[in-house]
Amino acid sequence: MATSTTTVVSSEHGTKEEQTAQLLRNAAEFKTKPLWTQMTRLNPPAPNPTCTPHIWRYDEIRPHLLRAGELVTEKQAERRVLMLINPARDAPYTTDTIYAGLQLVMPNETAPAHRHTAFACRFIIEGQGGFTAVHGRRIHMKRGDLILTPTWNWHDHGKDGSGPMIWLDTLDLPNFMHFPVHFVEHFNQPRYPAEDADSATSPIVFSWKVMRAALDAEEGDCVTRRYLKKDGRDISRILGASATRLKTGLSTPAVQETASFIVHVVEGTGHSVIGGVRLDWKKGDTFCIPSWNEFVHTANDGEDVYLYHVDEKPMLKSLGFYRSAGEDTEGIVSD
Repeated sequence: MATSTTTVVSSEHGTKEEQTAQLLRNAAEFKTKPLWTQMTRLNPPAPNPTCTPHIWRYDEIRPHLLRAGELVTEKQAERRVLMLINPARDAPYTTDTIYAGLQLVMPNETAPAHRHTAFACRFIIEGQGGFTAVHGRRIHMKRGDLILTPTWNWHDHGKDGSGPMIWLDTLDLPNFMHFPVHFVEHFNQPRYPAEDADSATSPIVFSWKVMRAALDAEEGDCVTRRYLKKDGRDISRILGASATRLKTGLSTPAVQETASFIVHVVEGTGHSVIGGVRLDWKKGDTFCIPSWNEFVHTANDGEDVYLYHVDEKPMLKSLGFYRSAGEDTEGIVSD
């Protein structure tokens, strides 16, 4: 203590700038830093995501994924996935809060059973005869279906018949870079015992046929519907999902919000302007919209567009972090 006191007293000599510099050196000795020198960085005037808009083109990635199917066995990989990595960050960031990847299972393979803390949802892109078994219920995959893997449920994947089975995985993995509580447990057998489930009644399956019919039944040039459980809740407490039908040649309203999005093109062609960046897309492509980037989707002439998107709105809303541009809500929370 005597040494520290001597240092502080001696710092009172010199100019104000010199005294301030000495103050900061003294503070650093005790593992403290002045907030006032980092106020703008820690309290920015607007949301400031690190990730940038980007598109992953299916026809470019698919050959490499299939090649991985030839070179890397399911036992070696456990999950044969090409992660969609944002160019501004490393894995597991597709956006700052959502991870996405393209997963492949080949005929007669088993992606072995495990369970984990992270929540996953899977949108089926290509193939027939694939299945995922979740907590003892085997779900047969169909193109466009959304299949959930709730947190800490045993699950494995497989494939009957010929040809590849490919789907888009989205998980909340980036959150666990901040909350170090994620882990995986492996089952003692390649498959967890399971029986066939009825996809029409399973609470973890959302049929594209049903969703598309609902979108087409609504009037309007641009229609969006969320995937909701029977009780009206989002598919999870962290990630949510929705689908949009946009009529040919038209554009969506501009949107700017704190949520980020992984968007997959189910049908059609068009482009999006995201934070001033134009991305042209077609069926099979996947792109990301980072938080607070204003975006507009436009369908090309010739056919309606159908988009599937995943966001983290449930998490943001439960934490009180969700905002949209122009919104100004203020209130006092009482017990």
